[in-house]
Amino acid sequence: MSVRMGIVNLVSVLVLMIEVMASYDPGFQANGLSMNYYLMSCPFADNIVKDTVNEALQSDPSLAAALLRMHFHDCFIEGCDASILIDSTKDNTAEKDSPANLSLRGYEIIDDAKQQLETQCPGVVSCADIVALAARDAVFWGGGPYYDIPKGRKDGRRSKIEDTINLPAPTFNSSELIRTFGQRGFSVQDVVALSGAHTLGVARCSSFKNRLRNFNSTHDVDPELDPNFAKTLSKTCSAGDTAEQPFDATRNTFDNAYYNALLQKAGVLTSDQTLYTTPKTRSIVNGYAMNQAMFFLDFQQAMLKMSLLDVKEGSKGEVRDNCRKIN
Repeated sequence: MSVRMGIVNLVSVLVLMIEVMASYDPGFQANGLSMNYYLMSCPFADNIVKDTVNEALQSDPSLAAALLRMHFHDCFIEGCDASILIDSTKDNTAEKDSPANLSLRGYEIIDDAKQQLETQCPGVVSCADIVALAARDAVFWGGGPYYDIPKGRKDGRRSKIEDTINLPAPTFNSSELIRTFGQRGFSVQDVVALSGAHTLGVARCSSFKNRLRNFNSTHDVDPELDPNFAKTLSKTCSAGDTAEQPFDATRNTFDNAYYNALLQKAGVLTSDQTLYTTPKTRSIVNGYAMNQAMFFLDFQQAMLKMSLLDVKEGSKGEVRDNCRKIN
């Protein structure tokens, strides 16, 4: 490593430390939320969620990716209001039963944390805050950056399957991703940083088989796919649509291996690989591949922004007694 690169990495780490320290500012407020929202009403809320998440992930590390994905799928539709947790009824098909959400997992972790919080401080901590905190704790458990988030979200009263049409598809290219995320207030840099969440977890064959010759009658293998990695994906898909392929070599560790995979043309999804093939995003991918601290810092900031999407506050929402149903 050159002296210059060493200095760049050191500066990035220092900046990251400053940002993390700044996130503890008890006076920080955003969208009606605050860092110390539960200071008097439920002072151990953060610790209860963290301990619940850590215990679950010790038994099943793959749930880290599940909790992070749940947070995204919640916030991108109707805002961060725990609408993803609501069960369907005979009169309504909820978000969680959308085809895009059927592979979501980890609901029992949220239920467990909620039950403990209701015992300690009934009717105080929202399910929406639990989802956001659980995602944060999952990232940190996997080796990623710790970031505090303002709290005080209220739970929404709407959860409808038709709303999930707005979720970005795994077949999107980078331009479609940028446009979709841009409509929600995210910059190009935010898009690339948030895509790094794929450093955790797996994709199912149904989400990437469109890139393979044997599973697509309209064209040959995606030219942006490394031939050897294409064979790996084909072997995975030979087990069926639900067969799983890790996004990178460290599926349960939060690091920058995802971006290094893109450099090797080993991105699993179309939405992954086109981040490197598109000039507008390639330089950002290169930067994150070379500098993990830079990725961590930008991811931290993008996640904070995401956790504030269309949050419900005051009378606009409620604190559910049971995360799976409206009061």
